[in-house]
Amino acid sequence: MAPGIKGKKCTLLILRLIFCFLLTNIMLMLYCFTNQTKVNISDSQEDTCPLRMTLTKTNMTPHSSTSQPEKCSPKVNIMFLKTHKTASSTVLNILFRFGEKHKLKFAFPDGRNDFFYPSPFLCSQVKDYRPGDCFNIVCNHMRFDPQEVAKLLPPDAVYITILRDPVDLFESSFHYYHRAVPLTWRIKGDDKLAEFLNDPQSYYSSDAFNSFYLRNLLFFDFGFDNNLEADDPRVAKAIHDLSSHFDLVLITEYFEESLILLKDKLCWTMEDILYFKLNARKSSSVSRLPPELRAKGLRWNGADWKLYQRFNTTFWARVEAYGRERMRQEVQELRRRNAKMKATCIEDGGAVEAQRIQDRRFLPWQPVGEASIMGYNIKSYIGPKFRTICEKMLTPEIQYLADLGVSLWLTRLWGWIKDAVFTVLPRL
Repeated sequence: MAPGIKGKKCTLLILRLIFCFLLTNIMLMLYCFTNQTKVNISDSQEDTCPLRMTLTKTNMTPHSSTSQPEKCSPKVNIMFLKTHKTASSTVLNILFRFGEKHKLKFAFPDGRNDFFYPSPFLCSQVKDYRPGDCFNIVCNHMRFDPQEVAKLLPPDAVYITILRDPVDLFESSFHYYHRAVPLTWRIKGDDKLAEFLNDPQSYYSSDAFNSFYLRNLLFFDFGFDNNLEADDPRVAKAIHDLSSHFDLVLITEYFEESLILLKDKLCWTMEDILYFKLNARKSSSVSRLPPELRAKGLRWNGADWKLYQRFNTTFWARVEAYGRERMRQEVQELRRRNAKMKATCIEDGGAVEAQRIQDRRFLPWQPVGEASIMGYNIKSYIGPKFRTICEKMLTPEIQYLADLGVSLWLTRLWGWIKDAVFTVLPRL
């Protein structure tokens, strides 16, 4: 390699590292500034939301469907723990649409799209929160604290979340967040994920910035220590405690079956759970791990694996109780309805890469330095009957939050910085 070219590459690398260092520190200062007033207002029982204050005033009448032979009333008080890289953005869109349709009260964060993640959740992080305030739906990213969440919702609230195979989740998290995790910057080679899994202890420190993205991310999202080994008694206790907090745990790998169980649990209609897959990566960015690396990934994420095994078992027990044939018929109907909506709403029938999305309203948030998240082009002509629902089903999380009136100044500032820095750097 010519000395001039080599020197230029070294200069580019140094500039990139300087920019990344400055960017990280800017975001940390912004975080500290915005978080300094987010303190726990009170731990008294008087802060807890009473049931009588959250009874919905909407004209929601009991209904019946093929999955509920007897009439039941739709549930409107819901806590959804939005876990990372689990198709949770698709569930979030479903909740946004339902809540907006029925004029329910959301507990939203202030200035950003999450509740100051990765800090543990505090009810004071909710926009304009005052002790005793009551809400119908809590659903943005947070690091779960059941006592704090309980202050926002009535006792009859339904708690749901979603899990994904830990190895697939780790692969997705590693590639999505690696530019935001300094621990990965010094990994050499083209296959950084394989290099990491072959010797994780050489690249991992539990105290490092954003290290939680690299190990037992589910356990971390649920508020536990993500560095516990799988055989640690605290892991079994944590999983047991979660069983008492959550009424329904969805499974990403069985997403349609999960939505049918959700519909049944909440006494919703099939129309309420129609969806388009949101925030999905393009296939070329997904690593297909061989069996030996999958085994290493399971060992490295052992706490998540135990968590997943437990709730995968309870999930299929629910399916059995629901009825296999009944489930098959409901899934078939959901697919039919979804296909109809896809044909009605989506240009060319499927997702496209970010560069091909024509309307920025439907451009999903992209990871640092990449444009790997797919989105959709809406059809140019849609009849008035379906125009609104098509737009809402295709709207990504950030844009939908803005439509619902959420201030996202910090999220947008971060987006501007990351796009500006990683657009300028390749030109240097």
